[in-house]
Amino acid sequence: MQKIFSTTLGGRTLSCEIGRVAELAGGAALMTYGDTVVLVTATTSDKPRAGIDWFPLSVDYEERFYAVGKIPGSWFRREGRPSEHAVLASRLIDRPIRPLFPDDYRNDVSVVATVMSMDQDASPEIAAMIGSSIALSISEIPFNGPTSAVNIGLIDEEFIVNPNSVQREESKLALTVSSTRDKVMMIEAGAHEVPQDVMFNAIMFAHEENKKIIEFIDSIVAVHGKAKREYEKHVLPQELYEKVTSFITNERMEHAVFTDMKQEREERLAKLRAEIETELVPTFSEEVTEEYKSKLGDAFYQFEKATVRRMILQQGKRPDGRDKDTIRTLVAELDILPRTHGSAIFSRGQTQVLTITTLGSSGDTQRLDGLDIMEEDKRYMHHYNFPSYSVGETRPSRGPGRREIGHGALAERALVPVIPSEDDFPYVIRLVSEVLSSNGSTSQASVCGSTLSLMAAGVPIKRPVAGISVGMVTGESIDDFILLTDIQGLEDFFGDMDFKVAGTKEGITAIQMDIKVDGLTPEIIRASLEQTNIALNYILDEVMLPTISEPRPEISPHAPKISILRINPEQIAEVIGARGKVIKRILEESGVEKIDTEDDGRIFISDKDQSKVDRAAEIIKAIVTTPEVGAIFTGKVTRIMTFGAFVEFAFEKEGLVHVSQWDTSRVEDMEKATTVGEVVSVKVIEIDDQGRINLSRKAVLDPTAEIPKPRPRPSGGDRDRNDRNRSRDNNKR
Repeated sequence: MQKIFSTTLGGRTLSCEIGRVAELAGGAALMTYGDTVVLVTATTSDKPRAGIDWFPLSVDYEERFYAVGKIPGSWFRREGRPSEHAVLASRLIDRPIRPLFPDDYRNDVSVVATVMSMDQDASPEIAAMIGSSIALSISEIPFNGPTSAVNIGLIDEEFIVNPNSVQREESKLALTVSSTRDKVMMIEAGAHEVPQDVMFNAIMFAHEENKKIIEFIDSIVAVHGKAKREYEKHVLPQELYEKVTSFITNERMEHAVFTDMKQEREERLAKLRAEIETELVPTFSEEVTEEYKSKLGDAFYQFEKATVRRMILQQGKRPDGRDKDTIRTLVAELDILPRTHGSAIFSRGQTQVLTITTLGSSGDTQRLDGLDIMEEDKRYMHHYNFPSYSVGETRPSRGPGRREIGHGALAERALVPVIPSEDDFPYVIRLVSEVLSSNGSTSQASVCGSTLSLMAAGVPIKRPVAGISVGMVTGESIDDFILLTDIQGLEDFFGDMDFKVAGTKEGITAIQMDIKVDGLTPEIIRASLEQTNIALNYILDEVMLPTISEPRPEISPHAPKISILRINPEQIAEVIGARGKVIKRILEESGVEKIDTEDDGRIFISDKDQSKVDRAAEIIKAIVTTPEVGAIFTGKVTRIMTFGAFVEFAFEKEGLVHVSQWDTSRVEDMEKATTVGEVVSVKVIEIDDQGRINLSRKAVLDPTAEIPKPRPRPSGGDRDRNDRNRSRDNNKR
């Protein structure tokens, strides 16, 4: 049955059409928001995937260039690998819905959101997030939703729901919140140093808006919802769990887990696993041996997890011995790599991240070929690498995955508010964070390392930014919880929340919150923001600022020196010349590495040698500057005619010295008076109505000499054949 459901979201109509397209999918929702159209489908496999102990959910956000009337710029003129934006959108859809599937569901689930039409004022990401919840909720797939999502902006201290393109440019906040009817499921934010109380209010404001959309989704499910399918349960046999726990004992598991050294913990746990294989497994009866052996790993995992959670909740004891508010040992180091433009290592316990700053010119800007026409390029980039050796594993590198892209984007977003404008600092900035060792919170170590690296590189950031993560462990109910500052890997793995916050002393610049439970209450969110604020100030005051208190006054000697010239945009063609002839000559004569031009009249000149930059700037100024009558220049003779000589008095600028203006005495033959290439000083005596420039050498030799009004230049047709032949001969010299 085909039907359209509609509501209002952020002042625009949001519609969902069911039953018109994709009838063979388990659930399909054709979402229309303004002129944005997104098709979202959800399907699941008939049987569970064999041999896995995790939930195989895949989420794909697919951008189609026809959605904005563009043809892809690739060689094959079709969409290829997902853009960074598409990867981040896929993560936004994935994170709030993943915790709402049954813990033991092992069937493959695929959610695909295809952007078919895009209105720049109506977010396709929000349409996709809401559409994914609808598609799952009306399908047979077991899903404990629905969820909803909204974007929140902040303009003049007022919250804006799903701001349009103009409002997004003005907003101090870019907040995305997904929630169920009762709790918040996911938070993603970029902000211009927003205070924590304002951020909390924005999150709660978004949650209230989400409740309205969930009522809308409920009305769709009531009409089109299917009964949820039965699925093959994957339950750990209680008898096996008891055998494992009684064999290992609480005391031995606690001893294995509770140490501040990750390697030591893994060695102790490996020893316990080996004992189970050699001593416990032989005691199993033949009837259950194969079944139990296939589930031993799960039983061991559950016991380890229960031990860590019990000790934290009941005794306030963390695996490495810290209390709930204590941050691991912090170390900050600068100038690690001698030839880079800036480098720093930030260590937090066994987590260690090296961040490198590279400064480039305008031509190094990243060009974005995507659906958002408001974002065509990026001047500041942050890339995050997570090699296998950082966790002691062996696997080949295959380029950045979704996690690396997401962590890099988070660290990038955290620094955006403090990056200087192009007018104040005319450089393209690239940061690369290399995770050297990982035991939790590498993304936030990247934030801290980025700040240190930028300041070491001499980038005049407005204020230093730090990052921290707070975790959570819950008891029998969500109201029984404990928050853990600076979670390490084990606490992240066995815990219920990873609440990452970055900011300056003035306010929050970025948030990313993920959970494994069915949502957070306002009390947890408020407490998390307060706890992260305390930790951020500690990191800044005790570690980062004592290491480097302000950006260095000079950039690295290995970084290029950049000068910006601003000229009339109509003169850009003069600087470039036909087929780049002029700009190539400027590069050759000045010796600079690079000259980049922009359509708005800006010219970026870069080289490690400042004198070369200055020479190129001087040449360009000469090209675009119209000489004034009376100005004196030194130039070279380029052509000789019977009626005078042409002199290039400035770069790519020629004027005529008439034979009568060549010397203080009469000149009978110009070919005897000068030669091509002779350097002479000349004075501008006239610029005619055609822009042609008349020069005088005589006026320089004798400033008191009377300068008669220049005679009209002969046209090409007035010259005799001998003049033209002599001109060609002189040009060959």
